[in-house]
Amino acid sequence: MVERGRGRGGSIIGATVFTLVCLAILIGLGVWQLERKVWKENLIASLTERLAKAPQDLPPREEWPRQTAEADEFRRVTFPAEFIPGEEALVYAAGSALRKDIKGPGYFVFAPARLAGGSIVIVNRGFVPLDRKELSTRADSTPQGLIDIVGVMRWPESRGMFTPADDVKGNVWYLRDTKAMADAKKWNVAAPFYIDQEAPVPAGGFPLPGRLEVHLPDNHLQYAITWFGLALALVGVYVFWLVARLRRR
Repeated sequence: MVERGRGRGGSIIGATVFTLVCLAILIGLGVWQLERKVWKENLIASLTERLAKAPQDLPPREEWPRQTAEADEFRRVTFPAEFIPGEEALVYAAGSALRKDIKGPGYFVFAPARLAGGSIVIVNRGFVPLDRKELSTRADSTPQGLIDIVGVMRWPESRGMFTPADDVKGNVWYLRDTKAMADAKKWNVAAPFYIDQEAPVPAGGFPLPGRLEVHLPDNHLQYAITWFGLALALVGVYVFWLVARLRRR
């Protein structure tokens, strides 16, 4: 009887410790989601504010090393530049989370633009559908001479585990990695950023630039409620089990 009592007492202690550990994890996940919610709301407000401001002059080259994604991404800028004819890299996209006017798959056209001082900046000129992939299908797509470009400063993406390998020979990329594009294309680019072009629209209509809008998902409150709900359910299951266990004793 003594040994059996000890066994029952030990099982209660073990179950209690296990429940407390799981409860701490679930509550911690819920609190983390609430913190993420605050972070996401601040991020959305910051990006929306930057995109609403009037475009400013592109920072001069000597300031480029001091530009950071945290402080300058989605900052609207304007500058005169000339696109280099025949040079472009195509980034495949199934759609766009920042542009409502893009509904289906196609390509974003990245091209080097030469500033008045000779420096090169890569510009995402806009979107083309699948049937406009080849440059020959886009008459008058490359403007001649200097034009005033309006756009948004962006930073290259990082490659993930499931990102497909780029088809360099086919000139199709699956990541907005402008450094890799520049290395493969021998573009002498010094800027750590690239530009998402808003205007002007080329005479032929493609590639189609456009204004960006912030549509970041904010589901963190739902996730937090889920974790807290699981924690509450765990407490209920534990209390029910404990009461039943003590009644049997």
